[in-house]
Amino acid sequence: MRFVISLVRAVLVLLLVASPTAVAAQTGLSADAKAAIDRAVIEILAQSGAPSASIAVVQNGALAYSHAYGTARIEPPLAATPEMRYSIGSISKQFTATAMLLLVEEGKLSLDDHVSRWLPDLTRAGEVTVRQLLSMTSGYQDYWPQDYVMPGMLKDVTPDAILRGWARKPLDFDPGAKWQYSNTNYVIAGLIVEKVAGKPLVDFLRERIFSRLQMTSVSNTDESPLGPAEPMRYLRYALGPPRPAPKEGPGWMFAAGELAMTARDLALWDISMIDQAVLRPASYRQMETEILLANGAPTGYGLGVSVDMAGDRRRISHGGEVSGFTAHNDVYPDHRAAIVVLTNLDATSASSLIASRIAGILFTATGGGTEQAVDQARRIFDDLQHGRIDRSLFTDNTNAYFTAEALKDFESSLGPLGKPTTFTQSGQSLRGGMVLRRFQIRFQRRTLSLTTFTMPDGKLEQYQIAAVE
Repeated sequence: MRFVISLVRAVLVLLLVASPTAVAAQTGLSADAKAAIDRAVIEILAQSGAPSASIAVVQNGALAYSHAYGTARIEPPLAATPEMRYSIGSISKQFTATAMLLLVEEGKLSLDDHVSRWLPDLTRAGEVTVRQLLSMTSGYQDYWPQDYVMPGMLKDVTPDAILRGWARKPLDFDPGAKWQYSNTNYVIAGLIVEKVAGKPLVDFLRERIFSRLQMTSVSNTDESPLGPAEPMRYLRYALGPPRPAPKEGPGWMFAAGELAMTARDLALWDISMIDQAVLRPASYRQMETEILLANGAPTGYGLGVSVDMAGDRRRISHGGEVSGFTAHNDVYPDHRAAIVVLTNLDATSASSLIASRIAGILFTATGGGTEQAVDQARRIFDDLQHGRIDRSLFTDNTNAYFTAEALKDFESSLGPLGKPTTFTQSGQSLRGGMVLRRFQIRFQRRTLSLTTFTMPDGKLEQYQIAAVE
């Protein structure tokens, strides 16, 4: 198939601007917040070259916004819609981990059971535990660390064959000694689920999770690719145009990345995590607790999910990539919020960048900050670009900080940047009796961070800008 770069770019621009298609009758986010999200997604798609994205935003424990942007298929042109399914790649792993935890709740296995109970022929199976499989601390070597499909992966494979090739090698490290992402862990975990449950993993997930949550769009792309009415898989060679990506042979994704679904259905799963609707509270605690190495060092990973803090917000997240697709899923359980981003281009950070931008918009719009605070911060920034300052806005300490030399440096370094493309608040918390706010200020070619401290009387005790590397 031939691609004319200028024609492809023209089609992409037309579809990005003219066709985001939205799910009707959604409430929750303001019109301004939705418009800001639309601008952010369109901007990142244009920068990354990803043909399309489908997003879903959860606010207050309910679906607040679902939207699709761009071109699901370039030739012939097919606009993306929210009803289309995208491969979610390694986000599938949290479903495999949940299947394990359901079996733990039934007393059919323990997280501290050794792999040898079911698969005794694997390397050091008598030392590696189920918990170490799910937390990526087992030492089993990853069978697919590459961001492309090798020739051998175009052929059919079985889970047993993957384990013969990678799980009978010497371990990369002693169990529990290090953290290393490895898809092989989840092939092993998936086989254990099937042995214990007595049925295929996808059937178990459909019965225990998907049907219960009315996730009706879920499909198993390890058996067959998405159809012609769904997004096409794309890759790019360097900065070239999107080109159709090959489909992995059956068997390669299995429990490590076999699922596809709509952004809306993945959001339903996120809502179930927020509500703790599928597992018992103690099981969610196990899943969402960071695993420590044998030496006490942190891993940033729980059971099938990454665990961290985004500012002052606890975040449970995971990315996903299979040939032609990348995805990102962030859940903020304590804030009853979640963000799903699915794209049809591999080896790109577009989905995580979009999720980050949406988070900044979402938490500003839902209590992470106020429009007044953003407007004030923006006005002060504009003044500083022109070497001006309204000292009535600041405390004595901050006014002392803004010396004549400081104002000159602010003007000379910020003025040439021009008007910001976006000015958003990304976080808010309390510290030292003051309100700490964090902002991101984006320009065409760089991004700045701004931190402010606001006193109880409204005056600013700090207004500090730094470059974002």
